[in-house]
Amino acid sequence: MGANISQLERDIGSEQFPCNEHYFGLVNFGNTCYSNSVLQALYFCKPFRDKVLEYKAKNKRTKETLLTCLADLFHSIATQKKKVGSIAPKKFIARLRKEKEEFDNYMQQDAHEFLNFLINHISEIILAERQQNSTTNNVKSKGTGENGTTTHASQEPTWVHEIFQGILTSETKCLNCENVSSKDEDFFDLQVDIEQNTSITHCLRCFSNTETLCSDNKFKCDNCCSYQEAQKRMRVKKLPAILALHLKRFKYVEQYNRHIKVSHRVVFPLELRLFNTSDDAVNPDKLYDLVAVVIHCGSGPNRGHYISIVKSHGFWLLFDDDQVDKIDASTIEDFYGLTSDTQKSSETGYILFYQSRESL
Repeated sequence: MGANISQLERDIGSEQFPCNEHYFGLVNFGNTCYSNSVLQALYFCKPFRDKVLEYKAKNKRTKETLLTCLADLFHSIATQKKKVGSIAPKKFIARLRKEKEEFDNYMQQDAHEFLNFLINHISEIILAERQQNSTTNNVKSKGTGENGTTTHASQEPTWVHEIFQGILTSETKCLNCENVSSKDEDFFDLQVDIEQNTSITHCLRCFSNTETLCSDNKFKCDNCCSYQEAQKRMRVKKLPAILALHLKRFKYVEQYNRHIKVSHRVVFPLELRLFNTSDDAVNPDKLYDLVAVVIHCGSGPNRGHYISIVKSHGFWLLFDDDQVDKIDASTIEDFYGLTSDTQKSSETGYILFYQSRESL
């Protein structure tokens, strides 16, 4: 290899360097590590990247939105002449700050809030454009929904929904008549409570633990026509193509009157199967592979730093703003969290992205 080859290219090796792949760090504009870490994770969620690049190819003349800025950024990375380097996501950050004033400052931001905003905002942009196109073309949408109502094109799922959306079902069983009622709700990510020295599988089981509704918290049973004691649990009814898990690492503590970081050690495996699925779940045995992790470094929510690790073509990379390094898979264990609460600083997995084998 020539003298001008970067350390990263050396570490990967010219034989192993994936064809048509680019590894570019993102420049930090003072406090934008929260955005950089999430963008890298999303870029390496292949179904998402493909759809964003496809959007770019199809929409040549659209007015600027956060989605066009994201598509331009992804396209810019994907078409670089060099294999590695760094890029400044200026236009994307400028647009983000215009779209949501909470991000228009130099304070520490929350990576999960950003992910949530971005995913929802992109799906809204797609729906609005779809609505506009169907109005312009005056095309009547086909198909009828429940109760014979017409489903408009704008209500059909977007590719964002197809990638990230799952369905949770809340099952409530009346302990008087044993009637079970269930209510579905959509999610783009699952927010998971954590305990010390556990695993993601354990946390998900706890997520679906049965809780008893009693005394002041009784359930109004339609069958009994009165408030009754009941048992309730949440289970996953539809498993998404990409499962995003948000570990609730920041909790509000009354006595301190602020949020503190919970650095508990939570093991996240490279392969994951969900065991908290409902009886009517489609393909409940879906197997997931870990593809990216957004990591929070530091001791509290208002100070610290975000980095991300991603899996690409069988190896792992660490993205720390404009720095990119190849890491050994065993290094992932360093991001599980701390075994003792007395240890102060920590680098802990915060948002995990698992991709279903079927969507590969």
